Amino acid sequence: MPARKTTRISAELLDQLLDGAEAKTAFDKDGLFDELKKALAERALNAEMDHHLASEAAAGVSNRRNGAGRKTVLTETGSIELEIPRDRNASFDPQLIAKYQRRFPGFDEKIVSMYARGMSTREIQGHLRDLYGLEVSPDLISTVTDQVLEEIAAWQCRPLEAVYPLVFFDALRVKIRDEGLVRNKAVHVALGVRHDGTKEVLGLWLEQNEGAKFWLRVMNELKNRGVEDLLIAVVDGLKGFPDAIRATFPEATVQTCIVHLLRHSLDFVSYKDRKAVAAALKDIYRALDADAGERALAAFEAGPWGSRYPAIAMSWRRAWTEVIPFYAFPGEVRRILYTTNAIEALNAKLRRAVRARGHFPNDEAAMKLLFLVLNQAQKDWKMAAREWCLARAQFAVLFGERFTRAAA
Repeated sequence: MPARKTTRISAELLDQLLDGAEAKTAFDKDGLFDELKKALAERALNAEMDHHLASEAAAGVSNRRNGAGRKTVLTETGSIELEIPRDRNASFDPQLIAKYQRRFPGFDEKIVSMYARGMSTREIQGHLRDLYGLEVSPDLISTVTDQVLEEIAAWQCRPLEAVYPLVFFDALRVKIRDEGLVRNKAVHVALGVRHDGTKEVLGLWLEQNEGAKFWLRVMNELKNRGVEDLLIAVVDGLKGFPDAIRATFPEATVQTCIVHLLRHSLDFVSYKDRKAVAAALKDIYRALDADAGERALAAFEAGPWGSRYPAIAMSWRRAWTEVIPFYAFPGEVRRILYTTNAIEALNAKLRRAVRARGHFPNDEAAMKLLFLVLNQAQKDWKMAAREWCLARAQFAVLFGERFTRAAA
């Protein structure tokens, strides 16, 4: 990759540009930076016009310049007034600032970035006013962020990998206004891990009522988008989910998420006992095999914590069918499964954005924010988990050709 060219500006040129003014004034409104932005933009527009006229002349079309029009555009630091060149045939459509565009390149990205960090349209409006002195209407902000909806539709239909060694399914609750009432709806996230350990969000689904029919529709959607096999599907105990997975991917191993099971167990426990109960539960999921795990569960149930909080053992026994596969895996794979840092970190970001917003006016607003948060999160996913190298070797032994197909 060629080295990026660095442009050096001499001190003499800077002094000439400042013309005796203090350097800090360059950052003021209508200061040197704004003047340079205006001059460079107008130069680029005139260069576009020259190219347009030359192209038309080469095609035998008679055309020439016809003065310039004025247009005020919003930038990241304020508003500037540009002179837009015009041509006699009115066929010139500049690329830098399109005919009906009122925002400078980069301005929309700034709004989308703030929205993705959980700021409401009113908060973005106040931020732009306080920081840049810009008066921007909430409607403009909504228009900019609504452009993401088309991107969401394309993203939700994109082709996927044929095989995913590991997929985490999780859900979070959001409040959405519906028919005059604020209702709780579930947003479901599927996070896939590829053969090389890199992560990919497979999709987002918003549904008020969960059930086998809903999950079967999700599984069929994944299959229609190219997924042929899931080696391990980690779920959080949602009703009807394991059956829907096995109906679509019959060879998939369905595993209850140990992190969710632990969290659910601690919901029954008073705050002062949580640390001791969590330590006692380690004997169950760190057992050598399923028989040892069941003995550890029985010992916990008969012990002081099981007697004080009987609902814990009951919840583990209800999920035991989907806990058992966990014991067949070696330590490296177990750590990937019960230290689900990827899905937990992702959900933490999603929940933070949801809490900041309170509730959403409609389904589209909720999906828009969550999609943007996911996009921001995926930018930080540059490397596989450190345990993945050892886990990959174990996957190759446990699943054989099913796993090697993922690398094809």
